[in-house]
Amino acid sequence: MRIKTNDTVVVLSGRDKGKQGKVMSVDREAGTVTVEGVNRVMKHVRRSQRNMQGGRLSKNMPVPVGKVMFVCPSCQKPTRVGYKFVERSEGEAQQKPQKVRFCKKCDAVVAEAPYSKQR
Repeated sequence: MRIKTNDTVVVLSGRDKGKQGKVMSVDREAGTVTVEGVNRVMKHVRRSQRNMQGGRLSKNMPVPVGKVMFVCPSCQKPTRVGYKFVERSEGEAQQKPQKVRFCKKCDAVVAEAPYSKQR
């Protein structure tokens, strides 16, 4: 899964098609992401000591990861994300290459990725 927490995504289909939002959480096992302001539902809550008034609460529900697409911060377009290894600069020649995420449309580096073994 190439979508991470705090990424900006756009919804591709469904009731909230075209809406953009920030990813709040990612569930890798279920293959879903929770996006801020997308797929909101009303939860009916009974009066209790925790919730004195009761009533209806609005909450975000998860969306399948296949229904959202990453939005590049530099070109502001929905795009796929790739990974590549970039040589480090400034005398760090003995260090291993740096793994980064990049936009497949504009080839801009999105963020550093944790280092993993090179194949």
